[in-house]
Amino acid sequence: MESVNFAGDNPQPRFGHTICVIAPNKIALFGGAVGDTGRYVITGDVYIGDIIQKKWKRIEASGNVPTNRAAHQALAIELNQMIIFGGAVGGGGLADDNLYVFELRDDTGTWVTVPVIGTTPGRRYGHTMVLIKPYLIVFGGNTGQEPVNDVWSFNLEKSPYSWQRLECSSEQPVVRVYHSAALCSTGSANGMMVTFGGRTNDQSALNDTWGLRRHRDGRWDWVRAPYRSQTEQPAQRYQHSTLFLGTLMLVIGGRSNNVGETLPFEIYDTETSDWYKFQPIQRFRHSSWLVEQFLYLHGGFDSDQPNIPTEGILKIDLSKRFAQTPQLLKQMNTIKADQSFTQSFNPKTSQTLSQTQDQFKKTNQSALAQQKNQNSQQQVRVSSAINKNIRLANQALVAMTYGPEEDITNQVKKVPIDKLQDEHKKLGPGFQDPNSQNKSQFLDQLCQPFMQNLLIPKDYQQIPPNSNLLTGIKKEMIIKLCDEVQRVLEKEPNLLRLRRPIKIYGNLNGQYLDLMRFFDHFKAPYDNLYNGDIDSQDYLFLGDYVDRGSRSLEIILLLFTLKIKYSDQIHLLRGHHEDPIVNKIFGFADECFIKFAEDIMDPNSIYQRINRVFQYMPLAAVIEDKIFCVHGGIGQTMRTLDEIELIQKPLEIVHDPKTYQQKIALELLWSDPCLQEEELENQPNPERDIFQNKQIFRFGTNRINRFLQENSLNMIIRSHEPTMEGFERQNNNVITIFSCPDYCGNQPLCKGSILTISKRGEIIPKVILPATPIQEQRWMDLEEPIQRKKGFAKYLVIDNNEAFLRKRPSTPPRQKRPFSQKQFK
Repeated sequence: MESVNFAGDNPQPRFGHTICVIAPNKIALFGGAVGDTGRYVITGDVYIGDIIQKKWKRIEASGNVPTNRAAHQALAIELNQMIIFGGAVGGGGLADDNLYVFELRDDTGTWVTVPVIGTTPGRRYGHTMVLIKPYLIVFGGNTGQEPVNDVWSFNLEKSPYSWQRLECSSEQPVVRVYHSAALCSTGSANGMMVTFGGRTNDQSALNDTWGLRRHRDGRWDWVRAPYRSQTEQPAQRYQHSTLFLGTLMLVIGGRSNNVGETLPFEIYDTETSDWYKFQPIQRFRHSSWLVEQFLYLHGGFDSDQPNIPTEGILKIDLSKRFAQTPQLLKQMNTIKADQSFTQSFNPKTSQTLSQTQDQFKKTNQSALAQQKNQNSQQQVRVSSAINKNIRLANQALVAMTYGPEEDITNQVKKVPIDKLQDEHKKLGPGFQDPNSQNKSQFLDQLCQPFMQNLLIPKDYQQIPPNSNLLTGIKKEMIIKLCDEVQRVLEKEPNLLRLRRPIKIYGNLNGQYLDLMRFFDHFKAPYDNLYNGDIDSQDYLFLGDYVDRGSRSLEIILLLFTLKIKYSDQIHLLRGHHEDPIVNKIFGFADECFIKFAEDIMDPNSIYQRINRVFQYMPLAAVIEDKIFCVHGGIGQTMRTLDEIELIQKPLEIVHDPKTYQQKIALELLWSDPCLQEEELENQPNPERDIFQNKQIFRFGTNRINRFLQENSLNMIIRSHEPTMEGFERQNNNVITIFSCPDYCGNQPLCKGSILTISKRGEIIPKVILPATPIQEQRWMDLEEPIQRKKGFAKYLVIDNNEAFLRKRPSTPPRQKRPFSQKQFK
């Protein structure tokens, strides 16, 4: 722990203030109280601190300046912007309940009040405020009369701007004030506001942890965080702070009901539910923030001098604090690999305050006019045809009548969308649909063993090396699974239209254990509130599920199961290995024989049945009409997206195409961008042209720009090639991701990555390192069957060309060019 001295306009020692990071290495301090606790003065100062230059500057702000306050809340909402709410003004008074936005421009600042209609959370202090984009969430605090536990949300993207009180049906935290809350952005608690401790209405300190999350259907729920050890509990505290470092919640400072008690610095691991204790950091009513692995504290009181606020800044290197704790040090290394990528690929330029102010005025004038027309009826608003971002409401209107003369009063009601499929059971005997009910039960029973055996992100490390996870799953069950997923895929177009938020996975190539690692670190697609996120995210997989790796069957059967269970949220594109001509050579056929001892040439075999499902997989997707997603690339033939939709299913990939549509399909799966951004024109790609038909090309920068412009797109996201960092950005408009670290076991420096696209459009890579070596044979030995004289050989004739291709080296990683990763640093 070291003191950091800043030059410039140093703020007076203070407590009850806020500091938030509003730009890389730039912090904004607002308000707080100066002087000791007997003669303190409430302030409304704004100071900007430069972490690199170690310098403060006091900002003279104009506009609608908020009143002086302390015990308020502030957070960054955009680059160089922060928003504040609530607080106390001294003498027992409370600050108003307006929302104020501050924007820094050069060395000046401007305040603007957010115009709000309707009920507000009211005046309060000692509350928390967290941004779960686009929602501001205010929880608890003291109203001046008593502590409370109400929760309010404010949608920054929806006009008219208004507060909404959240009604949660689950168990809820008790009332509290001077607690803490922070947003977890990764792991099993991704997207949760996690709150800890505080002081309740009998003045006693708390030590409980709760998570608040929004479901896709609009519901909000609390969940109490489990503690693994019932004997080693965290210290009860209030007037502390919490921050998230990856999946680790840092609990810093605070005080308890015992006067003079020294409270440890504690860490809660949201993945394992373990608590860790470290040497105390003796501060309360302070502010804290993180820059990489460095924890900073400013102001507040030291327990040695509880009446005089401290000055200066403390800096703590967490890697040194965790040096003797291997579990946390391992987490730190994972976090460091991911920290440099937290900046979105396409950060939005923040609006100027004048634009913001005009927007607030216009939207609220419009809202007031609309309210006059909404008093007597509900309105259903549909986006214009130009804006295709249409989402279903979370409720449907259900009406029922049996004859034209009957009164339908009280026969119209709202039903949640997720309960609509069961509504027929309540409509009377004339509406019963036992086939539908039986079908739903059948699908649940069909999927259950696959989910139970294969979706195990918290237990995958217990799998014995080289064990068969499909033991007990009969061939007939797999055939039925294929029948059902094919019915789903048959209904989908070859070009999907998808929405945000969404996660995107690249090549998996039979690396089931790596897929579980991604699910473990960054959440899995199931509806468990704490460990799953299917309720709030779509998943897009870019193909190449099979071949090369030794667990292709586990991957493809799990993804088929998830597609059946969550057909509107799981999206499976076709890759170039989803083709029997290819996967007969590169391992999938071998694996099907080894695990099920079947004749893979039998049309009724698992191998053949799965390959028939592949013929119905879509070829590409577009996210919010702006991001084109595909396994390989855009080739040199296709001109418009409509041409993909014209391709018919079932689709057999023709490697020496004779028709225009056959050529488009081949290029979508096999083409790559040129290796150098300076290569403007398309180039032949003989390394990829394994069948020597001279049909495979790399597309150049001119082709990329023309395709994006002609189709009103911003970006291409694709897979198909390993990359050193797990992802690579080229030309500022093409991203390659590869979710398979150490491809084929001979690229130990290659990482694996997925992309997350938030609701607001930020694109963030999530990276894992190659796995620790284990005894598992992760990759297929493709040359061994050629030498075999019986068994597999009698079921599969390997001709000379196929034998030659089995010896072909694996695809090398894309060439790492100088500065190709600069925008992520």
